[in-house]
Amino acid sequence: MKITVIGGTGLIGSQLVSTLRAAGHEVVASSLSSGVDLLTGAGLDEALAGADTVVNVTNSPTFDEASPDFFRTTMGNLLAAGERAGVGHQVILSIVGVDQVPQLDYYRAKTLQEDLLKQGPTPYSIVRATQFFEFMDAVLSWTSDDHNVRLPSTRVQPMATADIVTALAAVTTGAPLNGTLDIAGPDVFALDELGRITLSARQDPRTVVTDEQAGMFAAVEGDVLIGGPDARLASTSYEDWLGGATR
Repeated sequence: MKITVIGGTGLIGSQLVSTLRAAGHEVVASSLSSGVDLLTGAGLDEALAGADTVVNVTNSPTFDEASPDFFRTTMGNLLAAGERAGVGHQVILSIVGVDQVPQLDYYRAKTLQEDLLKQGPTPYSIVRATQFFEFMDAVLSWTSDDHNVRLPSTRVQPMATADIVTALAAVTTGAPLNGTLDIAGPDVFALDELGRITLSARQDPRTVVTDEQAGMFAAVEGDVLIGGPDARLASTSYEDWLGGATR
């Protein structure tokens, strides 16, 4: 199978390219550095030539009010190029609960991307993942100083990017879902608790202060970021991943 991965040099994309190639597929890794610009459409026709499936794991450069325009433009360009190339399956990576947090610009933008894909001309699959273990450093940095890290008690069910890639590769090489697959980590944490676990494992002396107004995830209410009853659960626990990451 010939597969084009848009965003093929990023955190998820680079792992996905390696996984698919190891399984024997012909994979084109496309990104700005390879001359493919989703915003302008430059290089898309060449990148998609002969592709059976295209996977889009690109991200908006900002999480603010500009992100909806990014996804509207890039999804439109990719769908049009895919139709010209005769692509039979379009896959995107999204976020569990994304359509239930409209107060966040970025989540609203990702919901728009999903809707455009559903309305497009090509059979599709949407893989919604929970938060990445690898993003915890960024979360800790948003509302921290030399002594404290302020985090809300928002419930999350994070997972390793390696497990995301495994699920994404299976969907990419299978028949189109024409629907959505939710994937999540094995354990649910309050975000402030997750912060304490992380700092302790890294022997970071800062204190986590529970603050329901702190950071982006303060806007999330209830359990919308938790994998539902139909979610596919990954096997890698945060403690096991963290142990490997800190060695």
